Amino acid sequence: MDDSKGTDGSLLAISDLHVAYPENRAFVEGLRPDDDGDWLLVAGDVGERISDIEWALGLLNERFETVVWAPGNHELWTPHHDASQLRGDDRYRQLVQLCRRLGVITPEDPYPVWRGAGGPVTVAPLFVLYDYTFRPAHLSRAEALAMARESGVICTDEFFLHPHPYPSRADWCQARLRETERLLAARDPRLPTVLVNHFPLVREPTDVLYHPLFAQWCGTEGTADWHLRYRATAVVYGHLHIPRTSWHDGVRFEEVSLGYPHERRPRHRERPLRRILPYPRTGGSAEHSMGPGRPRDRGQT
Repeated sequence: MDDSKGTDGSLLAISDLHVAYPENRAFVEGLRPDDDGDWLLVAGDVGERISDIEWALGLLNERFETVVWAPGNHELWTPHHDASQLRGDDRYRQLVQLCRRLGVITPEDPYPVWRGAGGPVTVAPLFVLYDYTFRPAHLSRAEALAMARESGVICTDEFFLHPHPYPSRADWCQARLRETERLLAARDPRLPTVLVNHFPLVREPTDVLYHPLFAQWCGTEGTADWHLRYRATAVVYGHLHIPRTSWHDGVRFEEVSLGYPHERRPRHRERPLRRILPYPRTGGSAEHSMGPGRPRDRGQT
């Protein structure tokens, strides 16, 4: 990809499209760029079935100048009703190849450079899982998982997200941390970054979860300083279904999820695509929250 030219338009973002829901599929069908030069960052959870993921990313790639994708946990599920029964890293690699056929940029591709307004910045899609370190400090991993099971707050990943060929999801996460750090270290250090990951890179956004024990499926302490270490202008994430803007160490974090239809209805409006760059500065760092909401009660994330 030639990233040397400048571009008009904006750097936009969304996540958690969940296109298996007819209302969400219709929402995606209606998405259009405001400008021919708009890029779209898709921070995971497009869907569970390969066919749905291909449909959505293919449609968006036809409409936006560039589409950048980072996988969510739902894409990595192996549901019984999917034609593909690949598991774990094999499924991830299948998705990478699918995106490459479509022309969508993945975490395995060279990071593109946004040279439009607010740039230049390196746009870095990340694939970093979770390792249960976002659990209460006084609990061991086994204790936190047991308490979650007892209270009925269990992530569906425990049943459908297989870590093959790694012994556990935590081991897969550690491998992804090492690989992603290698890729980020190889970027042009002169440029700031926009980091795109399905899970929040810092723990603080999970503090508003209705079920605090669910946080253990929401990220890893291994990324806690990445927004500083890799000079992030902005960090884009989803997963929590609590769209808002927050600030950590002076860095803007954008939760950009569309979420499930029943989560949007109380707000009486569809959330637009979030503009990441150029960022309209309004003279303050106020958090723009769509409301604290209730993330999935029983592991729907």
